[in-house]
Order: sequence, then structure tokens, then C-alpha cells
Amino acid sequence: MAAYQNVTPVQIAQAALTTSYVTLYTVPTNATTPTRTYLKQIDVCNTTGGALTFYVSIVPASGTAGTANALFYGQSVAANSTFSYVGVQVLLTNSTVQAKASNTGLTITISGGEAV
Repeated sequence: MAAYQNVTPVQIAQAALTTSYVTLYTVPTNATTPTRTYLKQIDVCNTTGGALTFYVSIVPASGTAGTANALFYGQSVAANSTFSYVGVQVLLTNSTVQAKASNTGLTITISGGEAV
């Protein structure tokens, strides 16, 4: 069993969200030791004059984003403001982070660490 003692801080993703789910990050595959990714912070910035909502799912390998794996579902972000989440989510090898928004105008930044 892997000890996961070597953790490298990374910016996991940064993107302008669209109205369809898009894969922002896939946990890498390592042939000798499984990789784990620690999602530690999500910031979603609304650059518009109206409130918008976003959806983020942590999707297992070969899965589909939706209510069964939602981390945020219809989370509102006020006009010209930023929503911040700080916590720890562990992502397994080949799982993905997928996100979408109710409309254009949201930028998402995700930080954490990769461990082997």
C-alpha cells in the first residue's frame, strides 16, 4: 500500500466555465504507485453584474457528472464577487473534476496537491 508521503502543491485547474460540463482535471495514472490528488480550495469569481450558479462534480473513473457525485450543485455566486471553498477532498486515480455554470461569466480556480 502506498504511503502518499510525497505531496506536491499544484494549481489543479483554472478555467472560464461554460453551460456544459467540462473536465477540468483528471487524476494522473502512475504505473508503479497509484496517485491521489487532494483538492484543498476552490474559488469561483463572478465577473458579471448578476448572480450566477455553478456545479462541480468529483466523478469516478468512467463516470458521468451529476447529482450522484456533486460537490456543488446550483451554488450561487453574487454579482461581482467570489465564492470560496476550503476543505479536503481526496480524488482517486483516473477520477475527474468536472464543472459547468448557469451562464458565462464565472472563472474557477482549484488548488490542492498530488501525492504518490
